[in-house]
Amino acid sequence: MAEKVAVSHDVSKLVERIKDIKIAMLTTAEADGSLHARPMYTHEPEANGTLWFFTELDSPKIDEVQQDRHVNLGYSKPQDNLYVSISGRASVVTDRAKIKELWNEGLRTWFPKGSDDPNIALMRVEIDRGEYWDQPSNVLVHAFGYVKAVATGERYQPTGDEHAKVNPR
Repeated sequence: MAEKVAVSHDVSKLVERIKDIKIAMLTTAEADGSLHARPMYTHEPEANGTLWFFTELDSPKIDEVQQDRHVNLGYSKPQDNLYVSISGRASVVTDRAKIKELWNEGLRTWFPKGSDDPNIALMRVEIDRGEYWDQPSNVLVHAFGYVKAVATGERYQPTGDEHAKVNPR
């Protein structure tokens, strides 16, 4: 039996789920087509779904997104059984005003010269589509699901279990 997945055009469903998850795994394509993933700190997502990341201009990811703008971001919050995958298009932004707007002193760990460092850039990701799995994390819910599966051979679908695709465009 095929799984029914709700489809929405409301990007706020994705933003709401990732707003408190600060680290994403950003996947880009290297020149030979192989995939390369690395952790990235996500700044406060914009309501329209635009995502911002600080990076270095001389970083390999800059070359990768200039060759192929398609990226994937993976977010997870296992303690809440929340998982989000976002596909989008990345661009490199060197606008000093935007860098200063998003700058916070915690970034100095990676950028010791501060927001005026000429090697700082922003990576902007515009969401093309996303998918999320948001399940109740209660141990009793999972225990009940296990018992039902053993007893009936059927999968338990708890109330509040959400799996949806978001296509904002």
